Amino acid sequence: MAEQAGGKYKMLVVDDDEDILNTMRLALADLGQTVLTARDGLEAVDVAERENPDIVVLDLMLPRRGGFQILNHLKGKPEMKGKRPLMCMVTGNEGMLHRKLAERLGVDAYLRKPFAMGTLVDIVKEFLAALQAGVEDARPKAK
Repeated sequence: MAEQAGGKYKMLVVDDDEDILNTMRLALADLGQTVLTARDGLEAVDVAERENPDIVVLDLMLPRRGGFQILNHLKGKPEMKGKRPLMCMVTGNEGMLHRKLAERLGVDAYLRKPFAMGTLVDIVKEFLAALQAGVEDARPKAK
């Protein structure tokens, strides 16, 4: 797990492609927040549970645990869309079926690869503005 020290909010970026992961990390590091990374699904869940990120950028197709499982674990219910952690799913999949399922699981934004890094940065800026405005917490509660 790589970490870029930063400001008030934590972002977790998850992708199994090292080049894409590093490109997203570098682009988001310019926003002045803490950027954490993970390369597979199990690592993503571990980092998310330990660090409680405010924003998650999540690849759909991951080894060891898929993006939908992670999304469901972190958001829990469709009514959690727009609540913390705010989540952007990225995927190379062209089908609308995956997008619809992601939306049902509460994803806040959905990007198809390849995408302009500026588009991701703009989405994350919108997420940061929502956090500053006081977005409610949707993280699973400890039992």
